[in-house]
Amino acid sequence: MTIKSTLKSLSTIAAVIILGGGGWYVWQTQQPALLSEQLPESVAYGNGRIEATEYDIATKLPGRLIEVLAQEGDMVEAGQTLAVIDTDDLNAQLREANAGLRVATESRKYALAIVEQHKSELTFAETELRRSVALLKQGHISKEVVDQQRTSAATAQAALKAANVKVVQSDAEIDAAQARIERLHSNIADSTLKAPISGRILYRLAEPGEVLGSGGKVFSLLDLTDVYMSIYLPTAQAGKVTIGSEARIVIDAIAQYTLPAKVTFVSAQAQFTPKSVETRNERDKLMFRVKVKLDSKLLNDHIEQVKTGVPGLAYVLLAPEQNWPMQLQVRVPE
Repeated sequence: MTIKSTLKSLSTIAAVIILGGGGWYVWQTQQPALLSEQLPESVAYGNGRIEATEYDIATKLPGRLIEVLAQEGDMVEAGQTLAVIDTDDLNAQLREANAGLRVATESRKYALAIVEQHKSELTFAETELRRSVALLKQGHISKEVVDQQRTSAATAQAALKAANVKVVQSDAEIDAAQARIERLHSNIADSTLKAPISGRILYRLAEPGEVLGSGGKVFSLLDLTDVYMSIYLPTAQAGKVTIGSEARIVIDAIAQYTLPAKVTFVSAQAQFTPKSVETRNERDKLMFRVKVKLDSKLLNDHIEQVKTGVPGLAYVLLAPEQNWPMQLQVRVPE
C-alpha cells in the first residue's frame, strides 16, 4: 500500500469517527426533544439525577475516635456499630456519680435517724408540758416552769421540721445523682455510633485517632429505600400534577428499563430552573420542582444495584384517566 492510499484510508476512518461521534452527540442532546414529539400531552417529563435520602452519622459529644468500622461503599444494617468514641473520661464521671449516689443515700439514712430523734424529743416535751399544766392547775408548780416546758416543746417541734426538710434535701440529692448516672449511661451508649437505618456508606469523613467536636461527622449514609429524582415542570404542567400521580423513571445507564415511580412532592412556589438542570428553552421560565420517588419494593429487590448521581429522565402522567404510551410501559430488571 502506498503512503498516499494509507493517508486516504486514515482520513476516511477519521471522517467516519467524527460523523459517528457527531451523530451520537446529536442523538443524546436531541433525544428529549424528539421524545417529547412522540409523547401525548398527558405525559410531562424532565431530566435530573438519581438521589437518595442522606443521613449524617455524627458525634453527640466531643471525643477521640478509637474505632471506625466501615468503609465507603459498604452496605450496613440498622443498628450496626459504625464507630466508637473513647469513653474513659465518661466512665470516670460515672464512677464519681455512683459514689455521689451512695453518699446521698447514706445522708438520707442519717436524716431519717435525726427525724426519729426529734420525734422522740417532741413527744417527751409535749408529755412534760401536759404534766406541768396539770400541776400548775393544782398549784404545785409555778407558771414559769410551764412556760419553760412550752418553749421546749416548740423547740422540739421546730427541730423536727428542720429534720424533715433535710430528708427532702437528701431525696433531691439522690434524684440528682440518679439523673446524672442515667445521663452518663446515655452518653456512653451514644459514644458507640450505630447506623439508624440499613443503607450504603457514601462518605467516610473521619479516621481513628481524630478528636471530633460535638456534632462532628463521621459518615454519610444513604437510605437506598428512599430514592428519587427531582425534575422541574412549567406552570401549565405542574398545575396538573398531584401527590401520588403515577410516574416513570428511565436511567441513562440502564435505558432498556422503565421503572415505576410516584410523585411525592410538588413545590408550592415557583422558581427559576437551576443551571444544573437542562431544560433548554424553559431556562428563563418559572418552574415548579416535582419529586418523583422510585417504587420501594423494586428498590428492596435490587438494593445492591442501586446507584445515586446517575442521570436520567422522569415522566409524570398528568391525566390519571389516560394510559401510558407503549414506550413508557413498565420494564424492570429480573
